Amino acid sequence: MSLTIRDHAERSPIHDLYGNAPLTLLGERLFVAGAKSDSEQLQRCALIDLSNLPRVGFRGSDSAAHLQGKGYQLPQAPNQALVQASGENVLRLSQTEYFLLGSLADGGARIAADEAGWHYDENLACYLLPRQDSHTWLALTGAHLPELFAKICGVDLRAEAFPVGAVVQTSVARLNAIVVNAGTAKLPVFHLLCDRASAHYLWGALLDAMDEFGGKAVGIGGLV
Repeated sequence: MSLTIRDHAERSPIHDLYGNAPLTLLGERLFVAGAKSDSEQLQRCALIDLSNLPRVGFRGSDSAAHLQGKGYQLPQAPNQALVQASGENVLRLSQTEYFLLGSLADGGARIAADEAGWHYDENLACYLLPRQDSHTWLALTGAHLPELFAKICGVDLRAEAFPVGAVVQTSVARLNAIVVNAGTAKLPVFHLLCDRASAHYLWGALLDAMDEFGGKAVGIGGLV
């Protein structure tokens, strides 16, 4: 279903940088549509805005127990990520802090429901960290990810140093960022989370760095 911006009030902070690209609803969220024909671009070098997918954080010594009680499987150590059977990605940023990324399969509905249903309990050291308005969420795909990030990040993100499931908290294009290797057997994927207020700057910096690899922005069509 193609939509115009007027059809939905909530939109990504960088939706306008796609120009007049067609929009679509995934669950209750609005995204740039893209197309299945983007698959070749995804394999080469692509940038996708996932900022409208729900995401949330939890911190505290009881946060692991809280998430396990909700049915989440957790990474065993900090700076690791674990994909859930239903598609969510759970990032462990420290011994007691987690960052949850919504699934494309349900438009992030599970994450959104768990955030909405959280209540403060003075007997539990588990604190909600809203991330929807603090972090922009981008996905980068393709065979050139290590070379691309070598231009804008000082950390070695080659496969031998940064395998699938690894998380790094670092600087990307001079911004504090979280990078997750969320690749699959079919497609190399890095998730990139950074300050929402700097989204326009980062989008431009990424496209500039991607240019030599034939990279461009695409919609979510090739990912769902």
